Amino acid sequence: MADTPKNREQPQFSDQDLVTNTIKNKHAFAAIVHRYEAPLLRYISRLGCKDAAAAQDLLQEIFVKTFVHLNDYDHSLKFSSWIYRIAHNEIVSYFRKERSRPSVLTRAGEDYLFENIVDDADLIDQKSLRYTAPEIERAVGQLEQKYRDIIVLKFFEEKSYEEISDILQIPQGTVATLISRAKKKIKIYLEKS
Repeated sequence: MADTPKNREQPQFSDQDLVTNTIKNKHAFAAIVHRYEAPLLRYISRLGCKDAAAAQDLLQEIFVKTFVHLNDYDHSLKFSSWIYRIAHNEIVSYFRKERSRPSVLTRAGEDYLFENIVDDADLIDQKSLRYTAPEIERAVGQLEQKYRDIIVLKFFEEKSYEEISDILQIPQGTVATLISRAKKKIKIYLEKS
């Protein structure tokens, strides 16, 4: 059988390799776009931008800023944290400019992510009844933006404390504190309702 491009294994490049390749050849940026397009679009949506056209515009702006500032990327950080920081800043700026509040986080077939919050926060009442995903969705929707951001990064984007620290540019201890407070606020809301 002939060795065609379809039959060859595509080498799996690390993010660092993709950055290095892009700095050498600007056309290699397409590989970064390919790798991060879906996760960043999902992140934009999870942080509250439900308008598909606005989300696409934000995504494009994120990639433009990433490309323009690629030489400023600090290789001691994870690239994913760096690009998520750009995304986070663009999303916050978008809501500030639009003077709008982000939409409530929705499940969109991702009930298991809401269940992760339940498991991590030990949100089981005395009668051993578990809260449902819609109940947790409403509770997360009631959080202040800073707590919702941290819950999205931890439980929906499944970022580590170190990555969240890099993305939000806050100390890891503050990340832990914000996550703990957010879980308490979710628990209080659930117990009231």
